[in-house]
Amino acid sequence: MRPFRVAEWTGALLLAALLALTTACGSRLPERAFETRPTATFPSGGEPLKIGIITSATSPVGGDAFSGPRDGARAWFDALNARGGLNGRRVEVVTCDDGGSGVGNNECVHRLIDEQKVFALVATTALDYAGAPLVARAGVPDIGGQPLTPAYDTYPHLYGIYGSLAPRTGAAPGWGGVLYGGTEVYRWFAREHGARTAAVVAYNQAASTAYARLISDGLRAEGYRVVEEQVDFALPNFRAVAADLRAQGADLVFDAMDTHGNARLCAAMEELGVKVTAKVTNVQNWNATVPRDYADSPGCRASLFATGSSRNYEDTGQPAVREFRAAMGDRPLSQWQLEGWAAAMWFTDAALSCGDRLSRACVEEFLNRPEPYTARGLLLPVRFEKLAEPPKTRDTCLSVARWQDGRGWVSQGDMNTNCATVPQLGYRP
Repeated sequence: MRPFRVAEWTGALLLAALLALTTACGSRLPERAFETRPTATFPSGGEPLKIGIITSATSPVGGDAFSGPRDGARAWFDALNARGGLNGRRVEVVTCDDGGSGVGNNECVHRLIDEQKVFALVATTALDYAGAPLVARAGVPDIGGQPLTPAYDTYPHLYGIYGSLAPRTGAAPGWGGVLYGGTEVYRWFAREHGARTAAVVAYNQAASTAYARLISDGLRAEGYRVVEEQVDFALPNFRAVAADLRAQGADLVFDAMDTHGNARLCAAMEELGVKVTAKVTNVQNWNATVPRDYADSPGCRASLFATGSSRNYEDTGQPAVREFRAAMGDRPLSQWQLEGWAAAMWFTDAALSCGDRLSRACVEEFLNRPEPYTARGLLLPVRFEKLAEPPKTRDTCLSVARWQDGRGWVSQGDMNTNCATVPQLGYRP
């Protein structure tokens, strides 16, 4: 789900929930240690081209929570090397696990840029992207990263997987510290399923309630009656929430909780026989582990919808999806893997546009071109503009899938036609 940059608020929620476990932002090294710039131009042929991937792989959230984009990107580069590499050069992927902390993230930036001399970063998935200003200062392109923080709407040289219209001067996120998101998800459910009453479930915790408030604002802008539910973070009473959902006649259920909270809410809904049109989740939970995560909730599982900005990894009628799946082999699949694959493809296409004069400036010229990028149909059109003022409305499309036991995620219409002109609402990250 893309309104209000859901991944960014999910990251904020996880950071707050894990505050006692994660390390505070900062670096053990002085900032001048990060200021050495590697050579910006590389000759064609010869030595391998180093690409860095930073992932919060061993964060307290769990070992597989953020590894999808990394795995998808690596699969792309493995396949690229098997075909002869990039203009005859092997791509050497250097990964770094930042442990989900700001200190670890800064250390990964130092290791990859100053020590390993990587040409670019690809598919960054950092719970706390503390090193973003150092990447920007070094002028290293960061391509196709996941927006778990506002970094991709703040700094130059950073190109998130969903694009950006913000000035990205490094001074503040978005426009003077305000970001904007659309109401396309809520519009789609009203249009396609006649939904008019939506429940928003959150913890009594700052980041969770802040994100829930944004969802509620977007729903109200689309004319919904909104039912706001809050549970205690330490001792949540999901049974009481489920009972109220039934009493209120909610059509849709949105949440500002982690996967564990979602599973417990679904279990409570199952126990009380609560049926809704849709239990809506986002791209982070668009994966093959649904039967395991919701094993005790077949009814709730049947109402699961996922929304995002990339083509469903189950759409095997699409050649680009088949290529991705073939490269992934027998591994359990996820939408984040597909987006990591698309990020690596994006870098490759940008580098190939440079011919035998590969440089960072040339790669960024490709990224900043006015023509939108779609990764051969895997992404909704992505562009980067630096608008002086935020748009009041925007033509926006949406990828939607519904879980069906035995079939997996089934696309609901085509993402390139699930479109509407929707208002853009401001929020402070």
